[in-house]
Amino acid sequence: MQLNTQQQVEAAEKILRLSWIIVFGVILFSVFTVTPLVERSTPPGWEWSAPILPLVVDVAVVISIRVDAIVARLGGSTSGWPVVLRVLTGGTSVLLNTGFSALKGDAVGVGVHMAAPVVLIVVAEASLKWRREIAAAAARIEAERRDEQEARLRERREREDRVRADREREQEALRLERERQEAAERERRQEGAAEREREREHAASLARQEREHEADLERAREDRADSRRREEQERIDRQHREDQDRADRERREQDAARKAKEAAKTAERERKAVEARATDAERVSPAVSTPRPAMSAVVSTPAHETAQDAEPVQKMSIEQARQAVADGIRDGRSQREVAALTGWSTGWVAARFKEIEEVAA
Repeated sequence: MQLNTQQQVEAAEKILRLSWIIVFGVILFSVFTVTPLVERSTPPGWEWSAPILPLVVDVAVVISIRVDAIVARLGGSTSGWPVVLRVLTGGTSVLLNTGFSALKGDAVGVGVHMAAPVVLIVVAEASLKWRREIAAAAARIEAERRDEQEARLRERREREDRVRADREREQEALRLERERQEAAERERRQEGAAEREREREHAASLARQEREHEADLERAREDRADSRRREEQERIDRQHREDQDRADRERREQDAARKAKEAAKTAERERKAVEARATDAERVSPAVSTPRPAMSAVVSTPAHETAQDAEPVQKMSIEQARQAVADGIRDGRSQREVAALTGWSTGWVAARFKEIEEVAA
């Protein structure tokens, strides 16, 4: 409805613009009609200015009516001097157009020439009335449009308020739901933290028990290691004592063997000495046999003389002794034989035997 009314207003405005054709025709006709009359009243030489007067009067009529239309559209007042101007310009236009015929006494001419300014005045006044009505209609339409816009605006505001209220309710519901979820999440986190704490405590207890068990095992291992070390030390001490006893025994045996060897050598020397004395005696008295004295000499030889006449075994130097040990190993001699030969102890010879065997291995 509004759109159709607006279109009708625009169509009326377009039609009113056609009134300018009437105005232009009336002004042109007035110029042709009034110019001869003005020329008759114009001083010689100024006849060319005769068309100005009708043109000015008719344009004044048009301007006054157009300005009144604009003022009326704007809601202003067109009474007072605007009315005087319209009446003055309209009356002047009628008098100018009918003056030439009236001076000649031509009533028909007066009626004919009156038509143009009357039509101009009536068209101008009608246009003013139409424009006022159009302005009123436009104002009414504008008011209706504003009312409708305000109604739509109120409706949109109400709809926005409803939407905002719904959104706020949704947000409140979401906030409550979020708070509920956060509370549940906090509770789950607290439960998880408590469970992790229990697990940590359990793991710490297991680790502590494991450490204690490992400490017990370590102590047991250390005890076993200490026991093994003590046993090993005892075995080493026992072996050392056995080696020491064996070395002492071998030394005593070597001493005994050396003494026996020395005694054998002493006996051999004594025997040889006895034989030598017997040979000397036989050489002195060959016919006399003296076996018994010889035996008795052998028997009566004192022990201290035997010990004094015995020659002790000379001890080799360490280089000679080492060489003798190497030769003894090569020849397959026993450690006692090598010890008796070198004059060193059986323990020292056994140590050298071991060193040479380790080097050979």
